[in-house]
Amino acid sequence: MSAPMNNDIEMQYKPQEQMQAAPSDAQLEQGNQTEQKPKRTFLGMRGGGLLVPDFYARAVEEAGGDPSGWATPEWSLESSRHIMQKLGVQTSILSITAPGACILKGKASHELARKLNLESARIRDQDPEKFGFFANLPDILETQAALDELRYALDVLKADGVTLFTRYGKANTYLGHPDVQPIWEELNRRACVVFVHPTHPVDTNTVNPRMPQPIIDYPHETTRTAYDMLTQGTRLKYPACKVILSHAGGTLPYLISRPTGLVRKMPDAVAKDRMGATHDEMMDGFQSFYYDLALSTSPAVLKLLLENVPHDHILYGSDFPYAPPPAYPAFLEDLENSTMTSEMRDKINFGNATNLLPRLSKPSGTQR
Repeated sequence: MSAPMNNDIEMQYKPQEQMQAAPSDAQLEQGNQTEQKPKRTFLGMRGGGLLVPDFYARAVEEAGGDPSGWATPEWSLESSRHIMQKLGVQTSILSITAPGACILKGKASHELARKLNLESARIRDQDPEKFGFFANLPDILETQAALDELRYALDVLKADGVTLFTRYGKANTYLGHPDVQPIWEELNRRACVVFVHPTHPVDTNTVNPRMPQPIIDYPHETTRTAYDMLTQGTRLKYPACKVILSHAGGTLPYLISRPTGLVRKMPDAVAKDRMGATHDEMMDGFQSFYYDLALSTSPAVLKLLLENVPHDHILYGSDFPYAPPPAYPAFLEDLENSTMTSEMRDKINFGNATNLLPRLSKPSGTQR
């Protein structure tokens, strides 16, 4: 077991510790006065969404704000429960979105990651049938610190998986980079669920004030890191990892036919030399990913996924609280009104998540 990191901060895990309920998020009600009554219960990878505790929001703002240009939203545990009730979400796997602990550097980043994981574990322990969590890590290019936190989160806190961001450091170090391999080796050894969420690109200059990077750049960043994993061989080298791509994989389902089309008729040796992978290796890697539907339930997106990825690799997600409140019932409405079969909808809503994280199907709701 890892030792506490700093006595000045409460860094030791105390299972079943009671927490004060945070006040309700009043903004949740704006544009969403009618309670949703979905036909079935959801098990969402991010059904109740993303965790934004006060100490994390303060850390982001004190560091100058989210580099992507997106405002850090208000959040409370009560608001998560509220949106879960409205959307019919039974269980939510909480995670920390970018920039996460990487907003700070060195020891401060390590301590913030630990504090976020402890907070997540407390929420899970308070109501394990309603909540789980994916662990947050410090900069994974600080390999030993990241491995230490990964092991603590999985072995001591019993996290449901680990969150990785699409890129780390000051350069274009995406998740296929050789420097990331020690992290993948440990995750693969544990057959870990890995949730990949986009972060800002190296260049944070916006095109215009109404075009913050999460709108357009985030989907492209997911595509870059996924394709980096495909062409560097990372995805197939670590097959035990169950890798979830946010937001329906960004633009990957649309763009995958571009590189695979280029190499489809090439001899394998030529394809490997020029593109890093053969046609079959690219497609195998592409179809090995899981895809969450946060902000991504339009008919066009669903059609792309249903035609190109295994149907048991599509998962419900919400992105709460980072989207405007009216967005959540709107995206749910798209999913409910889809022409897919009810059996397929049930798989997306809860069946696939249960298979990915079997503890969700246990009456106790906990793996501890």
